[in-house]
Amino acid sequence: MKTRLLALAAAAIAALAAPPRAGADDLVKLTIGQRGNWDTSIAQLGSRAGIFKRHGIELEMVYTSGSGETLQPVIGGAVDAGLAVGTLGALGAYAKGAPVRIIAAQATGAADYWYAKASSPITKLTDLTDTNTIAYSTNGSSTNSVVRAFIDEFKLKVKTMATGNPSATLTAVMTGQVDVGWSAPPFGLKEIDDGNTRLIARATDAALVRGQTIRVIAVNADVLLKRKEVLGRFMTAYRETIAYMYSDDPRVIKDYGEFAGVSEAMARRVRDDFFPSSLVNPDEIHGLDSLMAEAVTLKFIPAPLTKEQVAELVQIQK
Repeated sequence: MKTRLLALAAAAIAALAAPPRAGADDLVKLTIGQRGNWDTSIAQLGSRAGIFKRHGIELEMVYTSGSGETLQPVIGGAVDAGLAVGTLGALGAYAKGAPVRIIAAQATGAADYWYAKASSPITKLTDLTDTNTIAYSTNGSSTNSVVRAFIDEFKLKVKTMATGNPSATLTAVMTGQVDVGWSAPPFGLKEIDDGNTRLIARATDAALVRGQTIRVIAVNADVLLKRKEVLGRFMTAYRETIAYMYSDDPRVIKDYGEFAGVSEAMARRVRDDFFPSSLVNPDEIHGLDSLMAEAVTLKFIPAPLTKEQVAELVQIQK
């Protein structure tokens, strides 16, 4: 009996020490900025369609209100990747010595827009003065970059204010806490259609933004080192999901509408009117030199990164 118990104990220990069985899905933990945006729904829609599972990937997703909240768990190693991290935030974190690496572009250009109450005298960006306020989500976010581009290109003297996600921002606008709020489709389009708010500007009204990768996919350097093969499969599934999202398959519009809480007509409008497929192409970072210059001006980094630093920071997983 003693011998048998010892044998069973040895077998149990061996089982616990054994690597996961072949074919088991690898868990990838994500933080994702701005739940419900078309471009931040790639992981969700690919998961619903079974695309990530087909590549042996199981996703655990946590949504945040902006780049700062998305990036911090990546730096701390609590998640594997952060999606929709503001490029300025990633540059700043790297320059401060954080173990951050960029493995893909997330958004080049932007579908974000800025609006005011319908009763506001503000009808365009150049109506803003030093007594007015304009919103962005969080420091280092892509909306922070866009607002800075507005200020530089239109020579605005306006005050800036971090207001968090689109829902919190709408409340701030309607209660008079901020004059011009920000949002991203589909959120807020109904209020514009109903005449409660007025479109003031699109992100692409800033010429600089149109050619910049303003959001990226960021990972912890240690995660990239230890789980590179898993991240490679994740990115393969991510690309396949993008192809699916721009296909004629009616399920993608249905699934997105359900996820974002909008009608299928609105879901299709969001994709077709605001998000060209080029916006979510993950394979190339655009406008990095101008982004670094902006990061220096805003004191995210003390000086432009060297070629060696850029090569270490940006490691596109093709």
